[in-house]
Amino acid sequence: MSPANSSLFKRIFSTVEAKLILAWLIVLVVTIGLDPGRTYLNNPGSTAELIVRNTVFLGFFALGSAVIIISGGIDLSSGSVIALSATVFSSLLMLVDPEGFRAGEIQTWVVVVSILGTLLAGAMVGTLNAWLITSVGLPPFIATLATMVGLRSFGRGLVLAVTGNRSQIDFPDLALRDSLKDVTTVAIVFLVFAVLLWFLMSRTVIGRHLHAMGGNEAAARLSGIRTDRLKWLAYVIGSVSAAMVGIVYFADQGSAKPDILARGYELNAIAAAVIGGCALSGGVGTIPGTVLGCLFLRTVIDAVNKIVGTGADVYEGMIVGIVVVLAVTFSQRGAVLARRTFFSTPIGWASVPILSLLAGLACVLFFREKPWFHPAYPFLCGILVGGLLVVRGALEMRRTQ
Repeated sequence: MSPANSSLFKRIFSTVEAKLILAWLIVLVVTIGLDPGRTYLNNPGSTAELIVRNTVFLGFFALGSAVIIISGGIDLSSGSVIALSATVFSSLLMLVDPEGFRAGEIQTWVVVVSILGTLLAGAMVGTLNAWLITSVGLPPFIATLATMVGLRSFGRGLVLAVTGNRSQIDFPDLALRDSLKDVTTVAIVFLVFAVLLWFLMSRTVIGRHLHAMGGNEAAARLSGIRTDRLKWLAYVIGSVSAAMVGIVYFADQGSAKPDILARGYELNAIAAAVIGGCALSGGVGTIPGTVLGCLFLRTVIDAVNKIVGTGADVYEGMIVGIVVVLAVTFSQRGAVLARRTFFSTPIGWASVPILSLLAGLACVLFFREKPWFHPAYPFLCGILVGGLLVVRGALEMRRTQ
């Protein structure tokens, strides 16, 4: 391989996108090897549809979160915006055409008006977040934490007022419901949305200014960039993308129940953006990376469901946490990763038995009902993980001496 080709090869595989594609392929191969039902080989169509569906649903509001994170902010309210948007959409359907809603035959113009009203509500939430941050002066974490709590409560009150003290609104039109949650249609809309955001962030002056503001807001302001308007744009994009998911989720779930709908989803959106290469310090990240981050995260969760079997969804939060830590750690450049000391410090040595214990317990939780499980396996797993970490710590000490 010539030096030029070698340099091109290194540049390609140094990108987050290439690493995510490689990691995704590894997950597929490992899942095929460990899945007792060989689902990927026996039912490739249904498996692909499930992964695409979950990736697209997550991708909408993850892309919105990515724009906010790149601009230097954070949004904790996207899950509540989804719940509120589903409530607003269902309430508009009920209020604009009560006869059609009761009969389960909602007219097309009512659906269009309700969708536009829901997206407008999302834009209003984004504007509220931007106002709290730019005019009131609240940190983004505090401002969106307040709206996260407040919007869900507001949605519950709205449902009670519209339905006369019921806690949820059911979707009455089955044909419309099937249309709104159709995987192909939703995937096409998502691809168009992703391409538009990619163009905005990588091919326009606004996108460059958003990156510059996230990297150094003070310098961006001194150079003449109107940062308040950029923040408004970022938070409106984030909230409108979550509002789009609220409409789809109402159709997918069959009801709008704001007290439980999309609870905790904001953390999944932030996790997908971080896995896709977005830095929480701002200024770094891409739209294609975030899309691949969503695909990788949902594939890992699907793989665990297939390998572990019944009850695997209980461990979804733990899986997301582990994937985020590993993705951020290994996304660092090779030289930085090689110099970093993980286990040769007192805190590192104290973490070795903790991580070994967690590895053994995870082995029990994941595989205790498998026919091949033996009580000795958790101990062997813990000893193996502990041994590898001790070796890593010893090598780090030798390097720093």
